Amino acid sequence: MQAIAIVGYRGESFHMVANQKIIAAINEQIGNEFSAMLQYYAISAHFGAEALPELSAHFHKQAEEEKQHALRFIQFVIDVGARVDIPALAAPQGAFKVAEAAVKLSLEQEEQVTAQINALLAMAKAESDYTTDNFLQWFVKEQLEEVASMEQLLRIVQRAGEGNLLRVEEYLAREKGRGVVSEE
Repeated sequence: MQAIAIVGYRGESFHMVANQKIIAAINEQIGNEFSAMLQYYAISAHFGAEALPELSAHFHKQAEEEKQHALRFIQFVIDVGARVDIPALAAPQGAFKVAEAAVKLSLEQEEQVTAQINALLAMAKAESDYTTDNFLQWFVKEQLEEVASMEQLLRIVQRAGEGNLLRVEEYLAREKGRGVVSEE
């Protein structure tokens, strides 16, 4: 890892901790996190329109968590003295024929984000960037929890079936009361 001298707006110079290749990848990940956030808001709105308030609330909470992940990455980029460059985002899918399709999409999204975090971590290790490596460890643990939580929700939705989504609503309400579902 090589520190890069950057000249600030007043002419002072400072050194960046992470390298440009990793910063570019992290900026891309910021977009991925915001994209996940938008997808979860769209799923939340879909379930809200279907009169499934617990599913809607669950995905709204997931969206807020993804936003916090993006903000965590933004702060890291700022902390290492680099510039944040958020990429353009595609529109999320907003309508689903069945609840299972929305939850499957969410699981696939979490698996994709896990692969993205792992790729960032591999890049940090390859570049001997211990600062980024350390920062990403929180996300590794978080993604394990996110994937496991979404796999469980998918199994429950599949078991209930489209005609019994009120059972899924009951499950989410019960688990929320215990503080079990999707803890950060």
